[in-house]
Amino acid sequence: MPRLWFGFGYRGFGQLGLGEDLSLDLPEPVQLQRTDPGRTQISKVIPSWSYTAFLTEDGSLVLSGFIGGCPQQCLCLHGLGCLDLLPTEKYLMLLFNDRVECWDTMALGPEGMQREPTWKMDLPIGHNAAFPLVSNGHIVPHTPFYKELPNKVSALKLVLGNEHAVLLTSARAVLTWGAGRHGQLGHGDLEDVSEPRVVDALHGMAMSEVAAGGWHSVSVSEGGDIYCWGWNESGQLGLPSKTLAQERGNAGDAPTEGQVAEANEFITIQAFPALIDLPDELEAAKTSCGSRHTAVVTRAGNLYTWGWGKYGQLGHGDTRSLDQPKLVEYFPQKQLCVNDVICRHWNTYVLCL
Repeated sequence: MPRLWFGFGYRGFGQLGLGEDLSLDLPEPVQLQRTDPGRTQISKVIPSWSYTAFLTEDGSLVLSGFIGGCPQQCLCLHGLGCLDLLPTEKYLMLLFNDRVECWDTMALGPEGMQREPTWKMDLPIGHNAAFPLVSNGHIVPHTPFYKELPNKVSALKLVLGNEHAVLLTSARAVLTWGAGRHGQLGHGDLEDVSEPRVVDALHGMAMSEVAAGGWHSVSVSEGGDIYCWGWNESGQLGLPSKTLAQERGNAGDAPTEGQVAEANEFITIQAFPALIDLPDELEAAKTSCGSRHTAVVTRAGNLYTWGWGKYGQLGHGDTRSLDQPKLVEYFPQKQLCVNDVICRHWNTYVLCL
């Protein structure tokens, strides 16, 4: 079955791999076609801010965007045998069958990888932890590059925000740590936490997915319920945002009945998980977060997005921001079933099968 990838959002550096169009935004999904000259299918798409990494099924890597100090670049690294990756503006963390390598992004250019990796860590051959989890710990995209987890933590999945981490355990509990000043840890306060700590508000509810945005977090229960917490400045939690209400007023848009009812309940910071409802009581299956936007794939294969939309990263054909989940109509109109979504910074990528 073919894997069809679509992208939308900020593309000022060419990070969507769609050619030389220098317009900053792409508000409607477009199928990615020019990122893999070898025609090997893309298996995973992971964006950084100024470039995007496309991992192919044969372990090759295609980087598109701001590469080696220049925008609008496309760098193809064939035959690497790469299994997964974590791209950031300064470093590119690559997972192989027996090791993790950290490359300085300024060492990447037309000739491929120059010099030697900045850092390397050997791993047991055939390890099966979900990257950036590795043996007894996890990878971070800055020095010291590796951090241990407490022995009592049995990790299933780990995601990284700008300043915090969210971990899903094998017992389906959620742990968070890091900076907490925007409520992104979900512990009911704004304090920083140095070690993994259980989100007590979710105790007793089995979780299946977690995601971390710039300063907000999302968790999906095994029953398909969505919980959001952290910063809501752009409506990324799906809760009433004063900033968006002011923008609607300045634009002359009439508020809906629900918006009028919630006018006195604006939320800037939500320090503990809040239950967010999708229209028609739909059940969520997967979720991902950008810096200030959120996306959810339903069990029926539809995509809902909300939050900051200035660069079209919500996929609704415009650049408006939303503080309520909204269906991305492009995919059902094309009779496409959404299987996965990956957000990062100001972009969104969608996999349809």
